[in-house]
Amino acid sequence: MTIARFAATVAIATTSAIASFVAPLPAAAATEYAAEPRHGIAMFSVLKYGPDFEQFDYVNAQAPKGGTLTLEAGGAFDNFNPYILRGTPAAGLSLLESNLIFESLLERSEDEPFAKYGRLAKTVEVPEDRSWIAFNLDPNARFHDGMPVTAEDVVWSFNTLVEKGSPLYASYWGDVQEVRATDERRVLFIFKTNENKELPLILGQLPVLPKHFWDGRDFAEPLTEPPVGSGPYKIESFEFGRRIAYERVEDYWGADIPVNRGRYNIDRIVYEVFRDREVATEAFKAGAFDFRAENSAKRWATAYEFPALEAGMVVKEEIPNNASGGLQGFVFNLRKPIFQDRVVREALGYAFDFEWTNQTLMYGAYSRTNSFFTNTGLASSGLPGPEELALLEPLRDQLPPEVFTEPYSAPVSDGSGSDRRNLRTALKLLRDAGWSLQDGVMTKGDLKLEFEILMSQASSERLVLPFIDNLEKIGVRATPRLIDPVQYQNRLRDFDFDMTTAGFGQSTSPGNEQWEYWGSPLADRPGSRNIMGIKNPAIDALIRHIVAAGSREELAVATRALDRALLWNHYVIPQFHSDNFRLVYWNKFEHPAVSPAFGLGFASTWWVNADKAAAVRAYQGKR
Repeated sequence: MTIARFAATVAIATTSAIASFVAPLPAAAATEYAAEPRHGIAMFSVLKYGPDFEQFDYVNAQAPKGGTLTLEAGGAFDNFNPYILRGTPAAGLSLLESNLIFESLLERSEDEPFAKYGRLAKTVEVPEDRSWIAFNLDPNARFHDGMPVTAEDVVWSFNTLVEKGSPLYASYWGDVQEVRATDERRVLFIFKTNENKELPLILGQLPVLPKHFWDGRDFAEPLTEPPVGSGPYKIESFEFGRRIAYERVEDYWGADIPVNRGRYNIDRIVYEVFRDREVATEAFKAGAFDFRAENSAKRWATAYEFPALEAGMVVKEEIPNNASGGLQGFVFNLRKPIFQDRVVREALGYAFDFEWTNQTLMYGAYSRTNSFFTNTGLASSGLPGPEELALLEPLRDQLPPEVFTEPYSAPVSDGSGSDRRNLRTALKLLRDAGWSLQDGVMTKGDLKLEFEILMSQASSERLVLPFIDNLEKIGVRATPRLIDPVQYQNRLRDFDFDMTTAGFGQSTSPGNEQWEYWGSPLADRPGSRNIMGIKNPAIDALIRHIVAAGSREELAVATRALDRALLWNHYVIPQFHSDNFRLVYWNKFEHPAVSPAFGLGFASTWWVNADKAAAVRAYQGKR
């Protein structure tokens, strides 16, 4: 899962070619841009599944269809187009790859580091040097209104997303020089360079939208009517801001293709909107929705000891989480003058007492995060070895000296909640950087260390308020600010915050999405995921090494080098992560015996057991 190399990102929106919809290639070019069709493509490894595979190993092809799944949604929605900045998209619609309604060209296998197989595209053609890719669409692919999915739809989707969609897409596919439909079902993407070995795979994530549906509609505006897609579900009913229900498409064209067999087993998926997680917890216990992946250690430990659990009607289950953990932390907005000094950011990190927080507030359920690439096998550790140094040495003058001399480790406290040693270290760092206490506030010239910590969930206060108390002890005035989720997202899009908590998910095969997270060209582009505003030429150089990696070994070296540079620049105060999925659900579901290695696979691989569902309904009706 990655974003296109940024060699020409500054001019992306105008340099991505607009293809004519059906443009047969000249004879010479047709020969040049032709390769043996294949059923899938992997980043570095050999494909696990052969051309005749029938299903993924982590599904049950005999799973029964039927039943209803009701889930919680964390905020109101007003838009069915998830691909633009305006509006808040409905739950069930994701930005990239396949979602309930819209499908992508290829489907990712969840038990390989980075491999994709045909979905809307039956086969792909890729040369050895990966300088282009062609997708051959499945002739059976249909939109919900019966219209065929054509190469014209693919070209239109690509151009529209780059021109009118979120800035993510312009950066994601910025290395595409030309896209054209060579016939009704074949689409050719030609690249500006063959250095980006990942680009063929990330083009497989392109969501294909029906051009005919959007005729006469403004793609840049929120969509308030149910869209037409090609996926396994369509919208059954909705009430903006409150609920949305999807129904499984009975004649779904792709129900029996290999990547879908045994998946999408539930007839109806309903999302009920809850603005507060604590209110939602009580609603779950009352039977208002069916399933939760619990992210609060306190709730996990204390909230679910209730009669339905004792009666066996509710299940609490922990499943090992082998998916990448990425990093979650307190994020600095570097656009604010007070946070532009690395030493200041380092000092503030000493005020967060993870050990006390973990034991007192989170029941010892978490581990401290010390990498941006947790649980990927790509996290930095120890001192850089010779291969990393080959990348880092040319950048020595642009990197913190600790990158070369110290293994990174977030501050460790005595667990008291107010470790005097750590607070003294913070004070010394601030004073060495020219700050001093004036009227009880750290001050430097016209600057005062005063800022706001933005939150969208009331439960976040448990973590934020003790941190604020420790900051006050070193003369730093932080103020908590709780706002509703929609306003929160709007402020993050506009970079209108001082500090917040954010997560940066990573795949097992990092690549071009690193530009979106930390690349200089996107630091000032509203809606980008570089919410911190990083503009660092050394970081940019290391991202280029990741993108150009020609092997898994080269990728690992470049990723670890980038990890060190990000950590020692103290762009975030790392928080914590868990090694398990913590699930609580009404006992109406079953799941395959084998879980995917790099995910949970809940909504797409589990199914409803009709007898269990009847027992749950009877139990809920008696209360």
